[in-house]
Amino acid sequence: MITDPTEYFAKGCGRCDHFATPHCSTRQWLAGLLALRQIALAMGLTETAKWGHPCYMHAGRNICIIGAFRGDFRLSFMNAALLSDPEGVLERQGANTQHADCLRFTDPAAVTPLEPAIRALMAQAMRHAEAGTLPPKVQTDLTLPDELIEALDADPDLAEAFHALTPGRQRSWALHLTSSANPATRRSRIGKGRAKIIAGKGATER
Repeated sequence: MITDPTEYFAKGCGRCDHFATPHCSTRQWLAGLLALRQIALAMGLTETAKWGHPCYMHAGRNICIIGAFRGDFRLSFMNAALLSDPEGVLERQGANTQHADCLRFTDPAAVTPLEPAIRALMAQAMRHAEAGTLPPKVQTDLTLPDELIEALDADPDLAEAFHALTPGRQRSWALHLTSSANPATRRSRIGKGRAKIIAGKGATER
């Protein structure tokens, strides 16, 4: 995976064999991706590379992340539960997604008309980051293994992503981990599964 965000716009994310080829999804949506990047940078967000994608930060917190897929490209917001969306531009990324958290585009030219709404959402997220506001924790009857609790306490990005998962996906990780009684195996599974949790996926999803 890339570690320099500028590489994403030139070659892709580096997570598949299409990296640096004309078949990479970033090639199809490049104009729209660059438009989203320009908006984020103009808002004063810090550009980093996380999980192979350009991620934009403020006050030490992840604000949003850009992604390109075969059928669309997206701007996804972290901590979406904190955001109000008066323009109704955010949508859920899947049927089980807890909160509307992304703008999905199938036309690069569609970014510019939505720039005011995008800026307003970014400004909200930045204010919450500055204030240290956190979304309410999802109430669940899950019993998390000690190894996962330790990992979440030690890794703010992982904790943020895990608590944003749907209850079903959280449960899938709890079951996946507790299926082993060996603490070392549980820790290994957490390490191997970190990228999937960050991507919003359950333990059994690809």
